[in-house]
Amino acid sequence: MQNTFEIIFSNSFYFLALINPASKVFLLSSIQPPLTRQKLWSISMHASLTGLGILLILSAIGKFLFTVVFRVELYSIQIVGGIVLFTVGFQAIRKGVFFSRHLSGSDTDISIVPLAAPLIAGPGTITAVLSFATHHGVWLTWLAITLAVAGNFGIMILSQTISRFMDRYHAAGPLIRIAGLIVAAVAVQMFLTGLGQWFTTILDGYSLQITK
Repeated sequence: MQNTFEIIFSNSFYFLALINPASKVFLLSSIQPPLTRQKLWSISMHASLTGLGILLILSAIGKFLFTVVFRVELYSIQIVGGIVLFTVGFQAIRKGVFFSRHLSGSDTDISIVPLAAPLIAGPGTITAVLSFATHHGVWLTWLAITLAVAGNFGIMILSQTISRFMDRYHAAGPLIRIAGLIVAAVAVQMFLTGLGQWFTTILDGYSLQITK
């Protein structure tokens, strides 16, 4: 049985894969004109804090919000989140890019949309924190997602250095495709988990009808 630290660290890496730092590297390094170091820090910090805030709030009240207010079951969110996340990974596998256009605008505009949401607090990550909070509680979820966002922040502030290194060795395309494959695989697993829970719910309901 996993201890608390193993659960936190293993799932923080899982959340980090869903956040997908490679997409942030591509986006931040593609902004024209290139960002100064100060602006890169400012955008990365603002996006990370905003995205983290969204995920922390949803991990605490998301289940109540979706199941009680909107009457949407967790398996439905997992299925939809898996489909949406798969399209992101599949595009990266096919085209070698997560995004097909450069972005420009104010620091606040970029840091909130698209960096904080949906690139940090996206469908896949939201679905994962809801599921994790249901099984392990809110506090462990907060610790795991905070570690993941902190790791993503560290990669974001190094995005220009990473991009120059990848360009020098022509590694950007292959690495993005590998990251896309990982994202797509996680998405398929999320979809299958949600589908399995849906089938289990249907079978349980059918069994109850038979026993009555």
